[in-house]
Amino acid sequence: MSDRYKDQLKIVIKHFPLESHKFARIASQASLAAHNQGKFWEFHNKLFENYDSINDNKIEQIAIELKLDMDKFHADINLPDIQQIINRDIQNGKEIGVTGTPTMFINGKLINPRTFDDFIKKIESELEKNTNK
Repeated sequence: MSDRYKDQLKIVIKHFPLESHKFARIASQASLAAHNQGKFWEFHNKLFENYDSINDNKIEQIAIELKLDMDKFHADINLPDIQQIINRDIQNGKEIGVTGTPTMFINGKLINPRTFDDFIKKIESELEKNTNK
């Protein structure tokens, strides 16, 4: 999908680690630490590929697999800046009514697609609205 709309969409990820998921917060921190090495999307994708087995060891394994500088990764994972980004994202999410993940918005409107095709239809509908302006 990213290639299909690459010149028309901007994807923004906000972190909203659920308290009920023991490793959600550290996974968010790890993805931002990976971002500091230019590997956010690769790390993000690996987290989702392994969503059912995320723990400290899996996060470490992903970082090694992506050939991150492990000293930098370990130093960055607890940086105050990373904590602030996550805290800000959580606060923003709460302010706009986010209660779980994933939650998706298109042009500031909450959407709840039931299928991938429904998601595509919503994207195309918004693109059409912008084209007709």
